[in-house]
Order: sequence, then C-alpha cells, then structure tokens
Amino acid sequence: MSILNEFKEFALRGNVVDMSVGIIIGGAFGTIVQSLVKDVVMPPIGLLLSGVDFSDIKVPLRSAGPGHDAVSMNIGTFLNNVLSFLIVAAAVFMLVKAINELRTRLEKSVETKPAAPPPMEAYLKEIRDALVKK
Repeated sequence: MSILNEFKEFALRGNVVDMSVGIIIGGAFGTIVQSLVKDVVMPPIGLLLSGVDFSDIKVPLRSAGPGHDAVSMNIGTFLNNVLSFLIVAAAVFMLVKAINELRTRLEKSVETKPAAPPPMEAYLKEIRDALVKK
C-alpha cells in the first residue's frame, strides 16, 4: 500500500473528520470566550476594583531607553487568559456532563427485554413438560 493511499485512508476516517470539526468549532468558541472575558466580564470587575483595567496591569522589569524597548510582565493579560480558560473548561465540563446524562437516559429507556424463544424451543419445552407429567 502506498503512502498516499495510507494517508488518504487515515485522513478520511470518521474520527479524524470529527476531530477536525471539533478543533474548528473549538477555535471559534475560544474567540467568543475571549471576547466574553475581555469585553463583558472583566470591565465590571475592574469597575468594582476602582476602575482597574486588567489588561493594563503590568510589572515593569526594564524601562524603555535608547536602543531597547520596555520589558514588563503582563499580569493582567495573564489573568484574562486564566479566566478564559476557566470559562472554557466549565463549558466543556457542562457539555460532557449533559452528553453523559443523555446517554444514561437513553440506555435506561431502551430496556433489553429477553427475546421470545424460537417456536422449536417452545415446542420442545411443551413436550418435556408433558413427559414429566406422565
């Protein structure tokens, strides 16, 4: 089997396609969550903390000078990213929990009833029972 055929078989598997769709949707979801944190959640928190804009919280390590830029640790950006991660993790947790609960409900609703024995087996049981009575 040539490498091209092997790659084609690998790339067209259902799991790879599902994973690709998940990654694309996850990227879009990450953008939405980033905007939620940056534009919706953090401004009210900053307002409660005397108008602090978290994206501006920095710890300067070196000030700008001739021939070099300022160097700082961007603590506020890090806090925004941590909050974004926590929101994404909570959303994924709730999604997985809902899917697992749905699976459990579906498994409970589909009760496995024992199948009726085939007619031949039923006849043999009747014959056996008749012989036992004699």
